Amino acid sequence: MYDPGQLRTFLAVAQTLSFTQAARRLGLRQSTVSQHVRKLEEATGRQLFARDTHSVELTEDGEAMLGFAGTILAAHERATAFFTGTRLRGRLRFGASEDFVLTRLPEILEAFRHDHPEVDLELSVELSGTLHERLAAGRLDLVLAKRRGPQDRRGRLVWRDRMVWIGAEGLRVDPDRPVPLIVFPPPGITRARALEVLEREGRAWRIACTSGSLSGLIAAARAGLGVMAHTRGLIPPGLVRVPDRAGLPDLGGVEFALLRGERPADSSAPAADALAAAILSGGDRLNRPA
Repeated sequence: MYDPGQLRTFLAVAQTLSFTQAARRLGLRQSTVSQHVRKLEEATGRQLFARDTHSVELTEDGEAMLGFAGTILAAHERATAFFTGTRLRGRLRFGASEDFVLTRLPEILEAFRHDHPEVDLELSVELSGTLHERLAAGRLDLVLAKRRGPQDRRGRLVWRDRMVWIGAEGLRVDPDRPVPLIVFPPPGITRARALEVLEREGRAWRIACTSGSLSGLIAAARAGLGVMAHTRGLIPPGLVRVPDRAGLPDLGGVEFALLRGERPADSSAPAADALAAAILSGGDRLNRPA
């Protein structure tokens, strides 16, 4: 009933909230992206996006289609692999940001392992900054991580969101005292962003907790030790957004991208392509708790 090409376009727009970014990711004209979305909306008889000249947002029906589209495309990819006799082999070193520890990324990886049992998948979970360094050093083949900043356009955009301050419910941030921060160690990108915006606003801060583990940071935040900068769509259970009345500065947007290693003729390339496709088609599950 639904065209896979149109579903891929829909997912790209839903994950980037931008027709322009979706066109760039898919290698299509923006007019083609608009056409695909329009045809899918005609097929469903529902409006999937609320859009104007400044923003793109999923409607309630669009949110529903998000789950269906990922499931349909995953089944389509499995059927294609089965009937074409595709048998991927080799070693694939994949790095994922700590941000995705509590999401449903493991489901995507489990399905990939089921579909490609002869691929030796090695998973590394690190800070985004560390993953960028390991990829540049040739120690990883594929990375799912935060982009370093607004000027970083490398890789394929998977998901765009905003960063917010979070903490334990009822936590009060005293405006007359340094902001107690719960942070990853360097080279954490989230850490750097938090310090940057506080210093830009002239707001005093202190480090209340440092941990290389997201679980450690969450435990400290739940204990009320301080606040942490975090992706809005990935707020862990037991923590809430710090109210605007706390006066903490805006943290801005964040983008997660898939980046490939630059080694030519790498035997991992076909497997990296397949895993990248699985992540892009199932990207809606990356901002859902496990």
